[in-house]
Amino acid sequence: MILELQNVTKTIKGVTILDNITLTMQGGKVYGFQGKNGSGKTMLMRLICGLIKPTSGQVVINGEILGKDISFPRSVGVLIENPSFLPEYTAFKNLKLLSDLQDHLSDDELKAVLSNVGLDPEDKRKYRSFSLGMKQKLGIAAAVMGEPELVILDEPINAVDDAGVENIRMILSKLKESGSLIIVACHDREELELISDEILKIDAGRIVP
Repeated sequence: MILELQNVTKTIKGVTILDNITLTMQGGKVYGFQGKNGSGKTMLMRLICGLIKPTSGQVVINGEILGKDISFPRSVGVLIENPSFLPEYTAFKNLKLLSDLQDHLSDDELKAVLSNVGLDPEDKRKYRSFSLGMKQKLGIAAAVMGEPELVILDEPINAVDDAGVENIRMILSKLKESGSLIIVACHDREELELISDEILKIDAGRIVP
């Protein structure tokens, strides 16, 4: 996968949120987005996955222009801000519903994804009773199931225990080996340096040295 941002700018109510960003990223690598709150990290991730459109410039994925040739990346898994699932369903049932909409993964594949993030696929508790860490793990499971070509994770280790963080590292390593392009935003600089092949610093909507 080749992902190109070509002179991308986003303004909202006259305020420039992303400022003339030009960037090329490729599959088989993990890109870390580093920047303080309000720097534009989350907005850039939203733009890359097609949730918002640039005011000017364009996002090109494998030669296709996002918002013109395609509405969303053809193969993408996303966790941005707080994950949201149906409160009356178990972790497995929630993943099953999502899978039926897109990937149609087997039950065994879904159970494996849940196990990989540190959740018990046989757990009968409903999502409404999950801890914050469990909700985050389910959000990661939903983002990585089916090994999408593009994976976008915003603060994936938020509220996750040490064992869960190690699981996430292993999952990202496997996705990278399979050729996925992975974008991760994380406030923990040491963690970002550990998992990333390249760190992109974002400040006031710009990529800075």
